Amino acid sequence: MKKNVKIAKDKKSPKQRLDSRGPVMIDVVGPSLNDQDIKRLQHPLVGGVILFARHFENRAQLRKLTRQIHQIRSPRLLIAVDHEGGRVQRFREDGFTHLPAMGKLGHHWMVDPMRAMSMATACGLVMAAELRACGVDLSFAPVLDLDYGVSKVIGDRSLHRDPRVVAMLARALAQGMALGGMAACGKHFPGHGAVTADSHHEIPHDNRSLAKILKEDAAPYLWLGDLVMPAVMPAHVIYPKVDDKPAGFSKRWIKKILREQLQYDGVVFSDDWTMEGAAVAGDITARAQAALSAGCDMVLVCNRPDLADELLRNLNHDLSAKSVQRVSRLVPELKARKWSALADWQAYRQAHALVLSAHEQATSHEQVTN
Repeated sequence: MKKNVKIAKDKKSPKQRLDSRGPVMIDVVGPSLNDQDIKRLQHPLVGGVILFARHFENRAQLRKLTRQIHQIRSPRLLIAVDHEGGRVQRFREDGFTHLPAMGKLGHHWMVDPMRAMSMATACGLVMAAELRACGVDLSFAPVLDLDYGVSKVIGDRSLHRDPRVVAMLARALAQGMALGGMAACGKHFPGHGAVTADSHHEIPHDNRSLAKILKEDAAPYLWLGDLVMPAVMPAHVIYPKVDDKPAGFSKRWIKKILREQLQYDGVVFSDDWTMEGAAVAGDITARAQAALSAGCDMVLVCNRPDLADELLRNLNHDLSAKSVQRVSRLVPELKARKWSALADWQAYRQAHALVLSAHEQATSHEQVTN
């Protein structure tokens, strides 16, 4: 079974424990596992599972699904979801708190920066606590893209236009997630906010200089680092003045700039390789190989089980001990509280009240300014 994946020994850390999580994150077909799902998840190249709205019917069903996924492998697979708030929140019913779009935190910053920081921490804690109570390990949040007012796919997912404000609010949100027992993942490096094209459907180009991008869009990644953001996700965007490849395929962006220049040592997830913005690299195996060679630790293949099967058949990859170590840091160390216990947790109650006030005050502020 292990013919497709090898773990390369790291001479710098020969005693590093090597586990069996592979470098590919896939999804499953529906709200419960079928035989084909189980077969895929048992493949040694698979290291994680990403969930979507179609995987959620209610909390009991979600908890059963995540328990089944975690029991398939040892060490267990990492379960992730896009659960930022606003229009990108996969689970919305059966008690899940409706988190505000992150742009609302930016509006609060303009009125009361310190309260905005408290609200950001509250959003992170509520997000993480509720997801962890249902067996989810990681949320791909927060968005660190700057709000230039031109990107429809980013829009109010962005915290602010000013990179300093983005970094401060993202730090507060990551702190809240950590209190809830979850790591944060900043996206989309080095920045998706300055392009109008949607990388889900086309290949965006950002013609700014490297100096301009590093000074603004990429600055939060430098300021926060892997101690605050243990994971990042590159953008499916081409920056022609830096490289002719999208950031997620680019050795210059990942190895030279992110790893060496910005000294980032966290996990690098690719974005979904079935998106149109990834098509420039060839078929699914070529895309994954290019991303892993460029320095990604884990690649995502979403909503296309046929392509997941193709990749698992054809990909050969030497998994470095360093990469294994990075991904292992994302596995929650704190035991998750049961959902029924959240109401008795004072920090959660206080955070939940702040999240509700973030909705109300942002609406009030928007009415005044309009």
